[in-house]
Amino acid sequence: MMTVMKSKPAKSPTVSRKEATHERIVEVASRAIRRSGYDGTGVADIMKEAGLTHGGFYAHFDSRDALLAEAGDRAGADAVALATRVAASAPPGQALQALMNAYLSPEHVASIENGCPVCALGSEMPRQAPEVRHAATVHIKEIIDLFARQMPDWGQPRAHEQAMATVCALIGTTMLARAVDDPRLAAAMCAATLKQFAPDAD
Repeated sequence: MMTVMKSKPAKSPTVSRKEATHERIVEVASRAIRRSGYDGTGVADIMKEAGLTHGGFYAHFDSRDALLAEAGDRAGADAVALATRVAASAPPGQALQALMNAYLSPEHVASIENGCPVCALGSEMPRQAPEVRHAATVHIKEIIDLFARQMPDWGQPRAHEQAMATVCALIGTTMLARAVDDPRLAAAMCAATLKQFAPDAD
């Protein structure tokens, strides 16, 4: 979700060479789709970056969409895991503010490749294959639920509505902050959203 997010390949003494290679491809692809977009990410480029030949792709994936779905799933899972750690490490009662601060931090805005996949790829998601969209949907629901659990009125229907609005605002703000070529405007957008959605902003 935030820029400090860098997934670490699972390390197991029983992992096979094929599993390790598959893991490397997915890891490279999860960064590549955020960096270049779904449509700007080619199989040949991913395999080359992973240090593999293009011909080996179909030993791991049935199709390009299968790879994109798994890469999106990895990026989304990493984002949710990082956000969970941010919330857990915040002082009591400050998890929501910590999450918002991290999401709208200058570091996250500047880091497309390692940041939240939704704000990096959101405009492209409607045109992707069903399995790619489903992978995104799963993690969007998870992040909304995480935010809802930090709301002061957690357990009430309003908490979930507030969480949805907050997550939408954070994603939209980040997308716009990245779109403009004026760093001061980008920072002002982030500050305005933080002010409006701070827990005590009511």
